[in-house]
Amino acid sequence: MARINRNYEKLPGSYLFSEIARRTAAYQEANPDARLIKMGIGDVTRPLAPAVVAAMHAAVDDLAAAETFHGYGPEQGYAFLRDAIAEHDFAARNIAIDPDEIFISDGAKSDCGNIGDIFAEDNVVAVCDPVYPVYVDTNAMAGRAGDYDTDTERWTNIVYMPTTAENDFTPALPDAPVDLIYLCSPNNPTGTVLSREALQRWVDYANATDAVILFDAAYERFIADPAIPHSIYEIPGAKTCAIELRSFSKTAGFTGARCGYTVVPRDLVREGQSLNAMWNRRQTTKFNGASYVIQRGAAAIYTPEGAAQVDETIDFYRANARTIKEGLAAAGLEVYGADNSPYVWCRTPNGTGSWDFFNRLLEEANVITTPGAGFGPAGEGYIRLTAFGDADDTREAVERIKRMLDAESRD
Repeated sequence: MARINRNYEKLPGSYLFSEIARRTAAYQEANPDARLIKMGIGDVTRPLAPAVVAAMHAAVDDLAAAETFHGYGPEQGYAFLRDAIAEHDFAARNIAIDPDEIFISDGAKSDCGNIGDIFAEDNVVAVCDPVYPVYVDTNAMAGRAGDYDTDTERWTNIVYMPTTAENDFTPALPDAPVDLIYLCSPNNPTGTVLSREALQRWVDYANATDAVILFDAAYERFIADPAIPHSIYEIPGAKTCAIELRSFSKTAGFTGARCGYTVVPRDLVREGQSLNAMWNRRQTTKFNGASYVIQRGAAAIYTPEGAAQVDETIDFYRANARTIKEGLAAAGLEVYGADNSPYVWCRTPNGTGSWDFFNRLLEEANVITTPGAGFGPAGEGYIRLTAFGDADDTREAVERIKRMLDAESRD
């Protein structure tokens, strides 16, 4: 008899965003005339940049002729994209990352889950709380998380590091030893960033303890403050302790096209083994590479025309983030993030529970958000809003929320 992976049975409920979709669909079915505004799941709405579209069309034409046809590509990614990334994302910031330390994938979400393949099951995992659910759930699936405690809403073998307004959204170093450390800056869900000094403390800790930092930089393109690092490799010592994950989804509209990359430095060695070589072995065994067409489109982001067009889209989303933050703050809510991120983290009014406030916003304002409790125990009492919508819809959503709160205050 085939036996199943029993770790899946320990997972609580459904994936956060699946539950949001379920509740939203149920409300829409019961209220078909309601015009819902989506500010929950972080899916982009602006089209791909013209330079990207042109490059993809040209790549399709390549596949239509025998002379330029591409079949299987290199599992690590085509050199034209890896070289462009090394030059523009790293060398331009005085960071020495070689193309063979860059691995192209179908997105950061996949790599966040798959990176665990190269680490032992008994590694102790530390995550910020609140946290992007993929970090926790994939380790639970792999057997690293222990058991789920429904009372505390925590996994017994996961080290949770509170990352809240009370500690300026900067997690403290753990009291007990940990092996794998997930950091995300700009952070999902809080929209806050880690300073250079904070990252240096983590790099020094990881090198001193032989831990490995898994640094999610999916939103680095939204950073506006010049003092904030875009890459962990801006921090001295990071190449011997950190893996960086990046995505083109939110920065360049590839949520549907799917493309991202992971950097594993050759200097990163544990127990005498090169993690770069191990990840290469994993990818060549389990992955046939992102498509040629998509990689050509991603490379166009690094052309002068493509970079300017992507910057225009980023500015559009930044304006939405300001609209949300300023509007909700004017309504008397406590808000964080937005300044260097497409996310706004908002404390619920009067101690309302996250899911309760989610339901109220859905039913009374017809605005879809994400309940903070879905990101971990420290997310309770917050909601997350995204800036990826239409500008008019964003303004309308903020006005609906303000009207709802105004009506409540008069009752």
